[in-house]
Amino acid sequence: MRFNLSEINELIRERRTIYPEQFSERQVHREQVEVILNNAQWAPTHGNTQPWRFKVFMEESRELLSDFLGKTYLEKVPKEDQVDTKLAKLLQRPLKSSVAIAVCMERQKEERILEIEEIEAVACAIQNMHLTCTAYGLGGFWSTPKLIYTEEMNEFLGLSEKDKCLGIFYIGYPAIKWPKAHRKPIEYTTEWK
Repeated sequence: MRFNLSEINELIRERRTIYPEQFSERQVHREQVEVILNNAQWAPTHGNTQPWRFKVFMEESRELLSDFLGKTYLEKVPKEDQVDTKLAKLLQRPLKSSVAIAVCMERQKEERILEIEEIEAVACAIQNMHLTCTAYGLGGFWSTPKLIYTEEMNEFLGLSEKDKCLGIFYIGYPAIKWPKAHRKPIEYTTEWK
């Protein structure tokens, strides 16, 4: 074997969603973020288009993201449908995180590759980010509030019309004990032909 499979199995099985509300105030270093993003770029990509784009918010720029998310929620969601807890999360999560990364898909101009395949490639990049966070002992949370799919979000992030923000990935040191989880055995999800 080229790699220690038991360590890889453990890494994959220990990956957890840890919410920004569960982060400590300890700051993630830029060098760690660079490793996380470099690993993201090694995700599979159809036609080697490498469609992922990252907009990193650290330190004071997290306030810009928080303000934008809150303002956009209040503008886009009808008053009668607004939920105070949702608004609070949009405002607080960038500030409770050490790092917030808007993970985007840049649509290929020629559109040779199907859009769904570009989205899948970015999702794989996010998994690489999350696994790298797990290896560091960092908490990660892939957040997809509906407003990330709006024209306003594209404009805020400097994306073109056909590009898409596919989530905000929040990173921080956990202030909680690492969560446990389980999955169904493969017999429930697999059919052998």
